Formats: sequence, structure tokens, C-alpha cells
Amino acid sequence: MTEHLRASDDEHIPVMPIEVLDLLQCKPGGIYVDATVGLGGHSLSILERIQPGGMLVGIDRDKESLEKAQVRLKPFGDSVRLFHENFKNLPLILNNLAIKPVDGILLDLGVSSYQLLSQERGFSFQSDALLDMRMDRTQQWNAADLVNNLPETELAGIIYRYGEERLSRRIAGAIVHERRKAPITRCAQLASIIARIFKVRGHQSIHPATRTFQALRIAVNEELEGLEDFLGEAFSFIKPGGRIAVIAFHSLEDRIVKRAFRKLAGRCVCDAPPDLCRCPRQSLGRILTPRPMTPKTEELAANPRARSARLRSLERI
Repeated sequence: MTEHLRASDDEHIPVMPIEVLDLLQCKPGGIYVDATVGLGGHSLSILERIQPGGMLVGIDRDKESLEKAQVRLKPFGDSVRLFHENFKNLPLILNNLAIKPVDGILLDLGVSSYQLLSQERGFSFQSDALLDMRMDRTQQWNAADLVNNLPETELAGIIYRYGEERLSRRIAGAIVHERRKAPITRCAQLASIIARIFKVRGHQSIHPATRTFQALRIAVNEELEGLEDFLGEAFSFIKPGGRIAVIAFHSLEDRIVKRAFRKLAGRCVCDAPPDLCRCPRQSLGRILTPRPMTPKTEELAANPRARSARLRSLERI
């Protein structure tokens, strides 16, 4: 990505759409939830499969993306209901709609191409945009607020925990040193501070700022908070034989999804010896993906951003 790039609908390519449709077993007349609609790529495919008589409930916290999806999905009329909400509010939405148990739920985690390529959104270390990173721009705090106001130890903790960055303390120290001179307000400014730390370490396989930007984005949007509990609660809205599918884009998300699915399948998640295990062991579902599905070679050729995607699915029994 470079500065001249601009986001457009044409740049949006849903990840593993065929695999998602197959796992969810989308069928005419079914009720499905796309809890992270984005620009509506997966939603469109689902709606095409569930006609006639099907219904899709779509949710997204990004108002701009949702407005674009609304235009894209308009031909389906009353078959689609869209909500500007955090997906974690799905139980409340379904209760308010008073609909019967659903046939399937899709959750596509992470930042979208539209958000990355929108200069003013401030997600990319390769742009000179304001340091923002909010998925929901009605939210008050942004990445610049964290970078300029958090204590050094707390900032280092976020970078280490959410970015799995071994140089988190050095990066946090450099940020605090620079912000004493002037506020850090732009993506390129922060990326430059981080890059200087890595210059003495030789060649890097990824941009030096990648992990720190990921960590800040996760922290700003509270992406991992309550995710495991949400998966358990959302699963209770699925009818027997229905399925949930989740696409994760980094190991932190994928570990949470894996743990939640194992727990719902009645398996041990504490890794304690059998005689010390205190896991509930109540089997509510059947794991359909013992190992996560990943994009095929031909998909990666067309959409390199899908390379880190991991798809897991669970069926209610």
C-alpha cells in the first residue's frame, strides 16, 4: 500500500467465501447472521444462497462500511436487516427482533481492506494520516490518545500483549521520549520512531511497525475483550444442526476461538492432568475444523491480504 491508494468497493474481496458458505450450509429459507458485515461481500453470497424466504441479520460497528453494504444489499429488500452495532451486542439484537433460533452465524474478525486503504482512518503505518484506528468513529478515544497519554509501562504492556512484540519496552520508551518533545499524531510519525529502533537489527521480514500498529488497533477497538464469552452466548442462539464460523487473522484471536470452541464441545481447556481438570465438559457442539482452514493458493494469488486468515467452525448438537 502507498499513499496514492484509495479505498473502493472493487478492492473488497471476502476471505474464503466458498469455504464459509459450505461450512454454514446456507440454504433457502434459512436465517443467518453476518456479525461483521464490512462491505457486504460474505453477506451478498449468503443472501444469494438463502433465497427464497431467507433472512440475513447484519451487524457492523463501522458506519461508513455499513452504509456501503446497505447499497450493495438493497436488491434483497426485507430479506436483510442491518444494524450499526458492535457484534458483541448480537444477543440483544436477536432478542429485540424476537426471531426464532438462527441457522448460522459468521464472524469475520480483524480490520477490512476498506479501512486499511482509507487514508483518513489512520490504520496503516504506510500512510501519513492522523493516528486514529477506530472502527467505530463515534467512539471518543483513538490510537493517538493511547500513544500520547498512557504510562510507559502500560503502553509497553499493550504492545507486548497484543502485538507479541519482544522490543515492546524499547518501543514504549522511545514513544514516551518523543512525545515529551511534541505530540505523536500521525501514522508515519509513529512508524518512523519505531523503525529507528530496528535499524541496528538488520533485515526484517515484516515492517518494524507492524506488531505495534496491530497492538494499538486491538487496544483501541477492544477487539479481544469479551470475545470468548460472546462466542458462548452467540452459540446459544443457534438451532440444533446450525453452525457458527469464525475467521481470525492473528494468533491471539485464533487462540480465543479455538479455546471457546473446545469448551463448547465439552473438551478440556485448562491443560491440567486429567485428575485435576475442572472443565465443565458439557458438550453442546461438534468441532468441524480440528485444524483451521486456510486460503487456497489460487485465492492468495488474487487476494494476498488473506494469507493470515484462519477459519474455524462449530456445529450445535
